[in-house]
Amino acid sequence: MGAKLLWDVFCRVIDNHGDLGVCWRLAADLAARGHRVRLWVDDAAALAWMAPHGADGVAVLPWRDPLPGETPGNVVVEAFGCDPPAAFVRAMQGRPGCVWINLEYLSAEAYVERSHGLASPQFSGAGAGLTKWFFYPGFSAATGGLLREPDLPARQAGFDRASFLAGLGVAADATRPRVSLFAYPHAPVAELLAWLAPSGAQVLVCPGAVQAAVQAQAAAHPSLTVHSLPWLSQPDYDRLLWTCDLNFVRGEDSFVRAQWAGAPFVWQIYAQDDGVHKEKLDAFLDRHLQEADAPLAAAVARLSRAWNGLAPWPERLPPLAPWHAHTLRWRSGLGEQSDLTTALEAFVAAKR
Repeated sequence: MGAKLLWDVFCRVIDNHGDLGVCWRLAADLAARGHRVRLWVDDAAALAWMAPHGADGVAVLPWRDPLPGETPGNVVVEAFGCDPPAAFVRAMQGRPGCVWINLEYLSAEAYVERSHGLASPQFSGAGAGLTKWFFYPGFSAATGGLLREPDLPARQAGFDRASFLAGLGVAADATRPRVSLFAYPHAPVAELLAWLAPSGAQVLVCPGAVQAAVQAQAAAHPSLTVHSLPWLSQPDYDRLLWTCDLNFVRGEDSFVRAQWAGAPFVWQIYAQDDGVHKEKLDAFLDRHLQEADAPLAAAVARLSRAWNGLAPWPERLPPLAPWHAHTLRWRSGLGEQSDLTTALEAFVAAKR
């Protein structure tokens, strides 16, 4: 059992469902393992529905710049290169053994394995003389792994699907595929609904601009049953993924949770103006589908690229049974690796 430390996690909200979602899961997981966590965030509003009950051991504090008079903890985590306030970084100079981590974005690209764990000595600015360490989530043992709470498999095994659906006002219907939809506003909703219509799917739509778009177009597809969901806490969002046959997810947090759910999923990657998201998507698809049968791999890759506006839409839904079997094998392989929090604890212990 390692030392119980005080962790400072800094989060700037760009997309509060992704960056704050990742930071909250990390903070809550660290606290569940006996650490104390201060989560410094510039906009904590989404936690009202994401984590309505908070978590023992986690203090949510407002990010102020300057942030004077605060003594840094044992570990400082800046999420996604967000640069903690300069006064706080200067105070780290007087904290021998304080470990400074830049928790980077998740990617399957090759540079992640090369860059994970590298030192970034600071030669100027408030942190001059300190060392920042790059910590990359990822899909192999050469990376920091993925966030996964120790009790996640047990919670999923004991999940009561019928009760959860009833609580959402959704009838359990084994004759039709159940699809969850969480997407960015520019998602091609019209194409998706037309594509799903022959399956007669139940479509469970998360809040946001996409929900309004689906509601506006649902009448054109009477074979579909559309349910508009309320904002769900992180545990309930996990349960939503567990209960569906196909999950459309976006960004980073829901993307990771869909992989632990073990059901077929389609990832809408965060689009970047320079187009580099295409390479990032392809890198993941290449890794994820490497062991899939060729026809299934081609069908899933085409659907994924179509959903991201990078290819024409396929004619039909990939067969769910073999797709499900593949995602279960993928999840099993990921589960053999250390989870991100465990790997981060070990990394920090070595650097202290």
